[in-house]
Parts: sequence; structure tokens; C-alpha cells
Amino acid sequence: MKTEVEKNPIVYVLSDSVGETAELVVKAAASQFNGSNIEVRRIPYVEDLSTVDEVISQAKETEGTIAFTLVIEEVKSYLIKEANKHGISYHDILSPMVNLFQNQLNKPPRNEAGLMHTLDEDYFRKVEAIEFAVKYDDGRDPRGVLRADVVLVGVSRTSKTPLSQYLAHKRLKVANVPLVPEVEPPEELFEIPPEKIIGLQISAEKLNTIRAERLKALGLKEEASYATFDRIAEELDYSKTIMDRIGCQVIDVSNKAVEETANIIFQMIQLNRKHE
Repeated sequence: MKTEVEKNPIVYVLSDSVGETAELVVKAAASQFNGSNIEVRRIPYVEDLSTVDEVISQAKETEGTIAFTLVIEEVKSYLIKEANKHGISYHDILSPMVNLFQNQLNKPPRNEAGLMHTLDEDYFRKVEAIEFAVKYDDGRDPRGVLRADVVLVGVSRTSKTPLSQYLAHKRLKVANVPLVPEVEPPEELFEIPPEKIIGLQISAEKLNTIRAERLKALGLKEEASYATFDRIAEELDYSKTIMDRIGCQVIDVSNKAVEETANIIFQMIQLNRKHE
């Protein structure tokens, strides 16, 4: 049984954002002492001095300590002043690393709250874009055409899938639709602004080489119709007809690496957005 003297230590974790980072640091440190029954009380979004006063009052009453990741200078300075005034132990988690970077980079920090949360949102946008590219790859669901930031169209083996993934890492939601003479393209292609669609062209010779290698990798004969010049010419003529009908921008990918093509597309999209 615990006596009154054996109270659990309390650490008040303050942040002008969510406070997850500070809490994790405190818990990581506590784990070195098997937790020692340390109680962590997180106080997020500390942006005013009255909240600091409340925490100081609680910490004084419970003989607790304070850990914080505050970047708003006025709030941080006030907390340190009041903690010293009332004899409360505190630890500034963020400042030592910020000072290190400030000296190394020779420029001042932004001192803006919530920047880490902004980075998290950026990460989740990228994940969402990658999942989108997978879901709407190869024309699996034409509804993706309506939701995409950019739609790639072209015959088979024009790098639509790797381009979709590359652009997804740039936070663009990309759908791609194969153009095949025997299959009518989805109506959605003609319902969205043509500037959102990029047509991928390729020379017959280059496509023949790529498809022949693909067949070889699959253990099939290179003479299959998929790689013949007649079939390739038919597909390329059909794809040009569809691209002309859409009125979209077209890129010749014959002698371009995926990265180069992706950067061209990205610049096209950024330019289009500026003109919206």
C-alpha cells in the first residue's frame, strides 16, 4: 500500500501544438527507470499566459515538474520566469536542438507553432496520393478520372504506372487510362477540363523494343501481335485520334526517362493551376 509520501511524480507536458513530441520524449526518458509510475499530463495548444498560470499553480500544488516544446517566445519566457519564481523544475525539450541548427545554419528559427503538424499533413497527403494512384491505375475505375489532379492517357508501355507513382510522391492524385482500339475510352475523359489530361506518345520503334523485351521477360515469343509494327501502328493512330478529340497536351516519351517526363508533367500542372 502506498503512503502519502510515495506519490507518483507528475510531469506536465506543455506544447503550443499537439504535444505528442514532448510527451514521447518524457515517456522515453521515464522508460529508463521502468516508468517509475510517472504520470504524464499533456496540455496542448498553449498559446496564452493564463494557461501557463494554471499549469504553474497545479505543478506547485502537486510538486510536479514541467517539460515543454514551446516556440512562441512570449509564452516560453513567461513559463520559465514563473517556474523559477515558484521553484518548479522544468525542461525545455526543443530549444537545445533549435539553437544547434541556428548556429549551424546561421539563420534564426521561424518560431511558429504547429510546423511539425504541418509536416505530418504533408506526409499524409503523399500517402493519400500514392493510394489514389494504385486504386485508379490502368483505368480500373473511371470515377478516378473525375477526382484526379492529372490523368495520363496512352497506349500500353508508355510508363503510365511509374509516372503515376512518381507524381504521387509530389502529392498529385494521378489516374491513368490505357488507350486500346477495341475498348471505348471512359466518358469521364471528356467531362473534365482537357488541361488536366496528359497524352503520352512514343515512337513505333521504341515501343516495339520495349514490348519485345516485355514479352521476353514473360517467356513469350517476340512475334506475338502485341509487339508487331502493324499492331503498334494501329494503337498509336488510335491514341492520337483520342488525344486530338480530347484536346489535351501531349508529351513524346520515346527518349525520356520517367523522372524527366514526370517533372515536365508536374511543371505543366503547376502552370495550369496558376492560370485557373
